[in-house]
Amino acid sequence: MRTPLKLAGLATAAVMTLAGDAAAQSNCAPRDVIVERLTAGYHEGLAGGGLRSETQVLEVWAAPETGTWTVLITRADGMTCVMASGTNWHQQEPNLVLMGTPS
Repeated sequence: MRTPLKLAGLATAAVMTLAGDAAAQSNCAPRDVIVERLTAGYHEGLAGGGLRSETQVLEVWAAPETGTWTVLITRADGMTCVMASGTNWHQQEPNLVLMGTPS
């Protein structure tokens, strides 16, 4: 038997889920809009990326001066979504090993 308290909890969970979905969708926009916000607002530049699948590109944008970073996924239709962002970015230089050089 469902008590009013349990029903209220289920209703709250449903609202929170819908709010979360709406918030996730609001993190998406055409790629040029997102890139403009990252470059003008956060001074971030493209740090690297690659194909996530046949229809998605993953990019990491970062600002070494301020330490902010953002992970983007761009779909084939041109929509870009912010998947994560944070602070304290540090650039790792590639560990280059020359052929024939002892390691």
